[in-house]
Amino acid sequence: MDRSTLYALILVASGGALGSAGRYLLSGLVMQHTMGWRFPLGTFIVNVLGCLVIGVLAGCVMKNNLFSTEARLFLFTGIAGGFTTFSAFGLESFYLLRRSEFLMAGGYILLSVTVCLLALWLGFSAVPRQG
Repeated sequence: MDRSTLYALILVASGGALGSAGRYLLSGLVMQHTMGWRFPLGTFIVNVLGCLVIGVLAGCVMKNNLFSTEARLFLFTGIAGGFTTFSAFGLESFYLLRRSEFLMAGGYILLSVTVCLLALWLGFSAVPRQG
């Protein structure tokens, strides 16, 4: 592994650790206040906040060409990716819609949600019940 790849990996890993810790803390805080709810509000808030943050970051990059390549790795892939990968899904969907690739965006959104839920169900079903 060359030096630049190692540096990029360290940036992503350190940002991912921060994002994951933030997700854990925020969703735990929300869960403490919504114990009786059946709706997964903690995860929902993390996903919405992650999409809001990645939207602001993408706006800074696309409109003002802010952040170096290294900062983008740390912020987008690391922190936002560790906080919620739903933010990456939202950003990719947004890019497709922004480029007027409506059919592609619709297919991506529909396939992502449907196939990921199916994959989750398949993975869950593959685990045998013990006892």
